[in-house]
Amino acid sequence: MAQNGNGASGDNAAEGLPSGLTGEVRALIEMMSRGGIAELSLQTSAVKLRLRTREGMSAANGGGGGTVVVAAAEAPAAEEEEAEGTIVPAPMLGTFYRAPGPGEPDFVDVGEEITVGQTIGIIEAMKIMNEIAAESGGMIVEFLVESGQPVEYGQPLLRLMPAHA
Repeated sequence: MAQNGNGASGDNAAEGLPSGLTGEVRALIEMMSRGGIAELSLQTSAVKLRLRTREGMSAANGGGGGTVVVAAAEAPAAEEEEAEGTIVPAPMLGTFYRAPGPGEPDFVDVGEEITVGQTIGIIEAMKIMNEIAAESGGMIVEFLVESGQPVEYGQPLLRLMPAHA
């Protein structure tokens, strides 16, 4: 469990979260402290979560320990999401590429219909190329990152309009 600079447990760290997520947030906080991660952003259809340590602030103030700050917000209403389409987030940290290699055609383009499991790009992490497969089908409306751009976990990569059955 995360502790604040006073040694007290971070029970109020999960304030504002939908019920049932407190344990998961605590697990994320613990993983951050073990892995030396300073910031983590996560967005799902139900919640948007951003975790940051205060290590730099604590050191500057003469305090110790790295308190984790939790900022949670309810996700936008389903009507808004439907009007804008579905966001496909980056499943990991790394560099996003739209094509398998330099000079090769992109995996997918704007206006193209994609299916579940289809490769939409790759993310290079630690010199390993990881194919990113679509988790839902639909038409690509726009790419939200450029090829060769560094991306963070959960950062929106592209927007899809769901296929209507």
